[in-house]
Amino acid sequence: MPKTKANDKLKGIISDEIIDKNYDLIPPKMDFVFKHIFGNEKHKQVLVSFLSAVLRMPKEELEGLEILNSELIKNHKKDKKGVLDVRVRTKDNKEIDIEVQIIDSGYMAERTLFYWSKMYTQQIESGGKYTDLKKCITINIVDFDVTPLKKLNSTFHIFEDETKFKLTDVLEIHFLELKKLYNKEVPRDENDPLVMWMEFIDGNKEVIDVLSKKNEDINYAYDLLKIISKDKQARMEYEAKMAAIRDEMTRLHVAEQKGIEIGMQKGKKLTAERMLRKGMDVETVAEIVDLSIKEVEEIKRNIFH
Repeated sequence: MPKTKANDKLKGIISDEIIDKNYDLIPPKMDFVFKHIFGNEKHKQVLVSFLSAVLRMPKEELEGLEILNSELIKNHKKDKKGVLDVRVRTKDNKEIDIEVQIIDSGYMAERTLFYWSKMYTQQIESGGKYTDLKKCITINIVDFDVTPLKKLNSTFHIFEDETKFKLTDVLEIHFLELKKLYNKEVPRDENDPLVMWMEFIDGNKEVIDVLSKKNEDINYAYDLLKIISKDKQARMEYEAKMAAIRDEMTRLHVAEQKGIEIGMQKGKKLTAERMLRKGMDVETVAEIVDLSIKEVEEIKRNIFH
């Protein structure tokens, strides 16, 4: 694949306003940055290199990739969960969906299967044949732990429980768990291109500086990232995105704390009920379980009346 300079390929990609002062890198795990780097036809070599690392496939087999949603979305203010996908089709009509998710909103496995099934079934039109259905691959890049496995990348298929016979090859799901890069118990080969790409996407500048000297494709992607990071419009979008993410994380935290408090209150009342059934007096129960005498008296009335 012919190579051109990153400056030529990303000139004016977001805006023509460039900040002059020192700037921090915008992490590639920010979805709109990820799409600018990996989801643009102009520098498809980055996408090919990344997919080659994830799928353990020679780059030559990924030549001819078609990016199905190559438009670059400018406004993500309503997208609070940090989700934006890059979807591609291979020359043999397999479809691959790559998604970056920053916040753990729960039910990741179920959500993944739901969207995989839509990608799979959308291939066949009314009256079509099952033979028209091709393999679909989902690659989830997440900034939180999804599995308890001590692996950076987990790959899932459909297997028979005992014999491990693979029922079909049409389903393939990957989870790249960025948070595990900081877990010393998780083994990794620092020279593995997949590990390198995960470290690049995570966005630590010192780490990327080292990677860019070891991997030509990452060095190219780094040039793109630096251009995006000093783009004024991109930085404004980054700040807006981070504000939305902080709001969402706060909302989830408040909901979690509220759930914990409700659970603790239920636990106190159940404990009070057991103690009252054993004949303990209201004042003692209230003191032990940290409920008001009025609350314990109400529990007692519900038990004995």
